[in-house]
Amino acid sequence: MIKSWQKDLRDAANPNKIAVFMSFFKTGKGEYGEGDKFIGLSVPENRKITKKYIDADFKIIDEMLHHEIHEFRLSAFIALVEKFKKCKEVDSQKEIVDFYVSHGTCANNWDLVDLSAPYILGRYMVKNPMPQLLDKMSIDTNLWVQRIAIVSTLMLIRNNMFNDTLRLAQRYLSHPHPLIHKATGWMLREIGKRNETILLDFLNTHAPKMPRTALRYAIERLSSEQKQMYMQRK
Repeated sequence: MIKSWQKDLRDAANPNKIAVFMSFFKTGKGEYGEGDKFIGLSVPENRKITKKYIDADFKIIDEMLHHEIHEFRLSAFIALVEKFKKCKEVDSQKEIVDFYVSHGTCANNWDLVDLSAPYILGRYMVKNPMPQLLDKMSIDTNLWVQRIAIVSTLMLIRNNMFNDTLRLAQRYLSHPHPLIHKATGWMLREIGKRNETILLDFLNTHAPKMPRTALRYAIERLSSEQKQMYMQRK
């Protein structure tokens, strides 16, 4: 199965897009995606092909997740998302979640995280809270595992469950990496869509200490006057 899976992905790829993808996902020396390799396959095309392989077993998915080709890893994560979506039994869902978490370092770019974390770990946590796991992931030495922790809370936010996000956002106030700043600000903005008072309470306490990027993302939907006020506190 794995050979046909990879062949289908390669056959649908457009080599003319490789250079664009490499630039967009920062694969240059010293950048966060350094050394990543692409075949030039769009996400919609990837999703279309992956639907044929969502019944692949964990051994095959593991191989795909450890492949050097970015789109192969993305396809494997999409397959896990679809597996989880189909799964109704809690024990089987937990098996998928455990597999996903154990392969968190394979999600080594922001798109791999953002297209998987909310829809596997996040969906599971709506009914099965895992604050200790999130805390552990948030202090992991791997940047992508740290991003999984905060981005996975998107599904909690959509269910008006904000505590985990707010706790991690506070912890990430001193985080050095812009990708964590962007993710944190994004999640805070999502909270603001549902409860602006909670967002403003957080900003009133923490805005002066927030990384500028995180703050800009968090206040994106506020009024011009509010944006100006919070940015002046920096």
